[in-house]
Amino acid sequence: MPFKIGELAKATDTQAVTIRFYEKEGLLRQPERTGAGYRLYSEEDVERLHFIRRCRQHGMNLAEIRELLAFRDSPAPSCGWIGELVERHIAKVEEQIASLETLKAHLQALRGSCSGENGHCGIIDSLAHGAPCPCCEGLHCRLERRPPQE
Repeated sequence: MPFKIGELAKATDTQAVTIRFYEKEGLLRQPERTGAGYRLYSEEDVERLHFIRRCRQHGMNLAEIRELLAFRDSPAPSCGWIGELVERHIAKVEEQIASLETLKAHLQALRGSCSGENGHCGIIDSLAHGAPCPCCEGLHCRLERRPPQE
């Protein structure tokens, strides 16, 4: 039984605009259309969209997903490159963990700078006049560059 875009969106917990975007990017095939122009999707599209969503949840970008889909559609004798792709993502996660640990330490130090007495707050003073935290600035930059999640 074919799915309309709203049904596919509900079945995969994906917004319709995201589904259209994945079609435009070539990750999903161009769907058949009804006489009235409604998109029609199959169970195969549901499975493919689940695959794409899982890849996105694991931090993979569209180019990486495109490569994985191409391999999935036409497997090659070797899939070693996929392990290397996952290793690169593991390294990124480890870097993020290290940055977050440093950020946590900075926040703990910030929290300790306030006694909560005499209407004076050391946290406010540190935020207003203290030296910027290099970790916080680096994390902020990485978060701004990160592609939006659906």
